[in-house]
Order: sequence, then C-alpha cells, then structure tokens
Amino acid sequence: MRLLAADITDPNSLSVLGMPLWLWVVLGAIGLFCAFQAYYWVGYKLGPKIYASRLGRKVGEKNILRVENSVRRWGALAVYGCFWVPGLRHTLPWVAGALRISYPWYVVASALGCLTWVPVTSFGLYSVIWGWLKLAAESPLLAGAAAVAAVALIAAVVHRRRRRRAAQRAEEELAKV
Repeated sequence: MRLLAADITDPNSLSVLGMPLWLWVVLGAIGLFCAFQAYYWVGYKLGPKIYASRLGRKVGEKNILRVENSVRRWGALAVYGCFWVPGLRHTLPWVAGALRISYPWYVVASALGCLTWVPVTSFGLYSVIWGWLKLAAESPLLAGAAAVAAVALIAAVVHRRRRRRAAQRAEEELAKV
C-alpha cells in the first residue's frame, strides 16, 4: 500500500497545465470578479425587465422579493455574504444592479468576496480530494465507504429539498383555491 501513496503528488507542488494551483486560484478570482461586474451591469441596464423574463419567472417572485429585501437591508454586505450561499452567488448581483445599489460599495464587496471565497473553496476542495486520495491509498475499502456515504448524503439532501418544494407548491395551490 505504501507504493500507491508514493504516486500521489504533494499538494504544494501541484500544477495544472504547467501552472501552479495558486495561479489558477488567482485567475479564478479575477474571472469571478469580472463575472460579478457583468451581472451588476446587466441588472442595472435591464432593471425590472429581468423580473418578467423567463429567468425571473423561474426564480419566482417570492424568492426575488426575498433577495431584494436582503439587498435593501444589508446593501454591500449582502453582496459579500452571497458568495457563501450557493445559488444566491449568481442571482444577487443582478438584483443589486436592478436596485442600483452604490457601485463603489458593490465593487469593494465583490472584490472582498472573491478574495476570500475563491481561495477557501479552491484549497478546501483540494484538501478534501487530497485527503480522500490519501485514504484510498491506505484503505481502498474505507475510501469507497466514504464515497458511498457522501453520495448518499447528497442524495438525501436533494430528496428532502424536492419534497419540501413539492409541499410548498401544494400549499400554494390550496391557497389559490
């Protein structure tokens, strides 16, 4: 088993396509920052038209109002916080643009979000992958069990969320009648 562990590279020397991992993280942060600026300006230019669009209908008026209220209440702090909430990360900037929150504060909040979220996520995920590979090298059976447990946990969360959404839709349908 020791021979297998020797084939796994050291995380400090990892490179992808010849570039070190830290450089990919920096490029990812820059890319995400640029995307956030584009989201803001699309929201700014389209404004209320976003809500009537297919995307707006898919997200739902109730969810859009919840995001709007958090942006109105917390402003740039909501922009920073949205980095840490999956799904909200790519919807809140549009709403921030549509509500025309202060752009200088938006830039600061999105820059700080990129500088903190991207490295934590990149290195955190890499650490999980590295740890699982090390476990697989020492005990393939345990690594397989860990993978099965992770997949089962994800499936349970997805199932629970779908059931909850279906119950909410059924409640809304009853309220309409």
